[in-house]
Amino acid sequence: MAVKIHEQFKLNGHGYSNEELKEVAYSLIKEGEDFEKEIGDFLLDWLSPDPELTIRTSGSTGTPMGIALKKRHMVNSAKVTGEYFGLEAGDRVLLCLSTGYIAGKMMVVRAMILGLELDFVAPTSRPLDGVNKFYKFGAMVPLQLESSINKLNQFQTVIVGGAPVSSQLMKLIADSKTKIFETYGMTETVTHVAVRPLSQYDAGSDHKAFKILPDIAISQDDRKCLVINAPNISDNPVITNDIVELISEKEFLWLGRFDNVINSGGIKLIPEQIEQKLTSFIPSRFFVSALPDSQLGKKLILVVEGEKIDGLQEIISKADLEKFELPKEIFYVSAFKNTANGKIIRDKSLSLIKS
Repeated sequence: MAVKIHEQFKLNGHGYSNEELKEVAYSLIKEGEDFEKEIGDFLLDWLSPDPELTIRTSGSTGTPMGIALKKRHMVNSAKVTGEYFGLEAGDRVLLCLSTGYIAGKMMVVRAMILGLELDFVAPTSRPLDGVNKFYKFGAMVPLQLESSINKLNQFQTVIVGGAPVSSQLMKLIADSKTKIFETYGMTETVTHVAVRPLSQYDAGSDHKAFKILPDIAISQDDRKCLVINAPNISDNPVITNDIVELISEKEFLWLGRFDNVINSGGIKLIPEQIEQKLTSFIPSRFFVSALPDSQLGKKLILVVEGEKIDGLQEIISKADLEKFELPKEIFYVSAFKNTANGKIIRDKSLSLIKS
């Protein structure tokens, strides 16, 4: 049986019955642009009697794959988000993410379940160009948020995810009157299960720690990786590859990916922690990785996107790095390989320095 659509749900200003929404979906698939065809495909999947959907992952940490999610779990996730951010029937929200992935799909689900008025635009790097309405809520990736700094007053609340938020971007949005939250989550957890505030309105909060949403429990496995127990959105605990520090039963610090850990001369290095220390010293996009080394086993390297930066080795020596955290070599790549949401695909980008 298909999931019931809220009677106040609107799509680009128009309300539809289930049957009318199917016709809209067919029209988008037949006549729409590529991103509109994705919206149409998702609407038909959602309106089908099948209790599950197959969602593809972004592929930033491995080969993209399909994951089966239950519609009732997606409904539960939408309700929790609605309650946490104060979304009510009739609120206007904006979809500017691709519905090929879970984050975009869940914007549509929230609107259909909560009775929101959903507008959609092309999921470009500058989604607010030509958009002049005010929205209660929206979701973006960091690249979109950065390009929308001057138009953030069109939102009451924005969540940002899909890729880490750089310290430079945090500085740009720190004084924003818009409520901006970085989210933590993945396809398996039906988007976000934790958030942390980035803007000034919540100055009393710890802006480094993620706070989990209601009805979720967290713990660590023997790798110090996060384990998420959320029966309302997953039948089984989700064991992640994210190394975290537990602050409390409700809060954690994200340290990095277990699969990125580098063992160099017997010392375990977490690239993301080193990158955080370097981010204010390097104007270009970059990441820390490793190459085989006869003495160390693996040597730490820095991979920078774009033109060579003169004196970079000396510049980064001023960062608050331990001796073993200093990259042994710097490489430059004209353009990184990225996922659809702008996250660097490390292994593919690393392979470019060898080709």
